[in-house]
Amino acid sequence: MELYELNLFMLTEGLKEKKFSPAEVFESCKNRIDKCEKNIHAFITRTDEIAKSQLNENNSGIFAGIPTVLKDNLCTKGIRTTAASKILGDWKPPYDATAWKDLREAGAILMGKVNMDEFAMGNTCGNSAFGATHNPNDISRVPGGSSGGSAAAVSAGYVPFALGSDTGGSIRQPASYCGVYGLKPTYGMVSRYGLISYGSSLDQIGPFARTIRDLQMLMSVIGQYDPMDSSCFREKNHDFTHSEDVSVKGKKIALVKEFQDFTLDAPIYEAMKRTQKVLEDEGAIITEVSLPTVARYAVACYYALAMSEAHTNLERYDGVRLGYTVKDATGIKEMFERVRSYGFGSEVKSRIIAGTCLTEPSRCEEYYVAATKVRTLIAQEFARAFGEADFILQPVTPSLPPKIGEVDEDELKGYETDLYTLPVNLAGLPGLSFFTGYSDNLPVGLQLIGSRWSDAELLNTGIILERHLGTPKIANGGE
Repeated sequence: MELYELNLFMLTEGLKEKKFSPAEVFESCKNRIDKCEKNIHAFITRTDEIAKSQLNENNSGIFAGIPTVLKDNLCTKGIRTTAASKILGDWKPPYDATAWKDLREAGAILMGKVNMDEFAMGNTCGNSAFGATHNPNDISRVPGGSSGGSAAAVSAGYVPFALGSDTGGSIRQPASYCGVYGLKPTYGMVSRYGLISYGSSLDQIGPFARTIRDLQMLMSVIGQYDPMDSSCFREKNHDFTHSEDVSVKGKKIALVKEFQDFTLDAPIYEAMKRTQKVLEDEGAIITEVSLPTVARYAVACYYALAMSEAHTNLERYDGVRLGYTVKDATGIKEMFERVRSYGFGSEVKSRIIAGTCLTEPSRCEEYYVAATKVRTLIAQEFARAFGEADFILQPVTPSLPPKIGEVDEDELKGYETDLYTLPVNLAGLPGLSFFTGYSDNLPVGLQLIGSRWSDAELLNTGIILERHLGTPKIANGGE
């Protein structure tokens, strides 16, 4: 087995026992990237030389010498950060995102910044100023978005883990499409300091990996209180220690009543049935909860809030303070128009325009304020559901990854697939995307949702699912 094929835990143990060196791990991962990147196009910026220098910086942390990549909306001091947009140009932040700082202090080395939908707006990893990323399992298909580059990098064996961000499913959907594990933590569990914002009340940084144990190791490092993020939790009792002695006996796992009549592709439907049987065989009780407000209003509520927040967050990109600018404009107005017209892609422009309309004084009460009230109802509805059940089991998407370009032909279809993921962000809940197997060589994923701050318990349940459903293999990377 090649070193790049080893998961995070295997690499940390091997390095600790000196079975191989950090330099050998680096070379194995670098060679894998060199071999497959022409097919996958996961990177925006490679940092091979920086990674080499980092090998000698910290050899004592839990992740000493372990390569990783970051979604390119996470700030990295002195390293180009673009959010997959032309408007940021060659901007190099003067500080690190806290999540990356924690990993770097634990010894992780950075192989580069990876592709995403521009400003995290999209679900294909094709809305990027740097071109589309391809699914390593089938390069004719999308890897999912917006964290498609992170999921593809882990799936292809570039790195054993990566960080992404999830605003409405942007970790869970690409994890499902690429055949890896992805965790969208409880809002506030992982610091958002240094994350370039899309929707500030919805965004959450989270990890990708190939096993549940790897996710637990990562959360033990990045799931810490950070005074730099006012929304970050202050509790100190979140224990992500791995244990094989876990059980779901007597636990209630719910299906959403309103989702049961929705059409699912056969592989997703079969995975749901197979997973239910695994849980029942382990002693769990399969039950049902009702989420009528979620089913009817969540998509509209989410986009009203997300686009409104995007409109506000992206106002700062004007050609004055950072990033791309023009020097031959005849005035401020012309400069703003030219910078934003050239710098933003079509998807970002459409969401900014929608957000501008939604927050315009004559419409704000009718749309934005109404959406905040519906969001409260959705959170309350989930709270009642978790009074009746421990976890909710549901699809991540109703279908397997589409061919590249298919979603562009029917943009509404892309929005519709968000129904299974975005309510989790509205309520600030944790969601785990887990691997269930393959269908015609394409990975099939589902998700398990927990109540707020149940992240550790959610991952413990994932151990049982992984035990029965297996772990993903390294994708062929288009070879």
